[in-house]
Amino acid sequence: MSLSVAAQDPVSAADTTVLIKLVIAAVTQRHGLRASFSPAVLSDNIGNGGHLHASFSSDGRSLLAGGDGRYGLTGTGESMMAALLESLPALVAVGCPTPASYLRLQPSRWAGAYQVWGAENREAAMRFIQASPFDANAANVELKCFDLSANPYLLVGAVLAIALAGADSGTPLPAEVTGDPAAPGNPQGEQAPRLPASLSESLKALEANDDLREAAGDELLTTYAASRRAEIVLADGASPDEVMARSRWLI
Repeated sequence: MSLSVAAQDPVSAADTTVLIKLVIAAVTQRHGLRASFSPAVLSDNIGNGGHLHASFSSDGRSLLAGGDGRYGLTGTGESMMAALLESLPALVAVGCPTPASYLRLQPSRWAGAYQVWGAENREAAMRFIQASPFDANAANVELKCFDLSANPYLLVGAVLAIALAGADSGTPLPAEVTGDPAAPGNPQGEQAPRLPASLSESLKALEANDDLREAAGDELLTTYAASRRAEIVLADGASPDEVMARSRWLI
């Protein structure tokens, strides 16, 4: 099951994410059930994602539609997308902040385990959704690799910081990937880089990202990384099933 909500400004969107989780938890409890928002709940299963949709505009006009680039992208919009794609390994440390996150972030599970983009590609970490004929502002970027263990305020702030830092770079997007990069016989998959396979790996990318360090400041970034490394220590030596059991009702 998936649940989508209307687009809002970054802070309101984070507020809504928190509210929705509280409402779902309360309603399921009223019916004698219990909802889990953990990234990985059962072995060899899809798990719970927390996809983030982002759109960008200037002077009321979408930067992801009405341009001369691929799929109508403007130069600025494409540069913002290119910056997000390049920084995904670092952003994963914010959007996938628990050891259980990496049990979900697996190929061929709609989790976006590869650092690639594609129009309407549900296996790409960054999926581009084109504008509708009736609304240019409907064009958006879906970051599929994140999950609901993330702090939504930190995550929307990090995504916005990277997009703004890359807006004027003029960096083009690489070739898009179609289909599942992990599918046998997909020639594009052979060159597709995997996103970090562990929290430790993504934290290294986060700490090496100058744009996120500048946006967050040394104190916040260092404190955040230390708290995540404490989670790594707690999970050290635990089996995947044990990691899932520990996080199943905490998120």
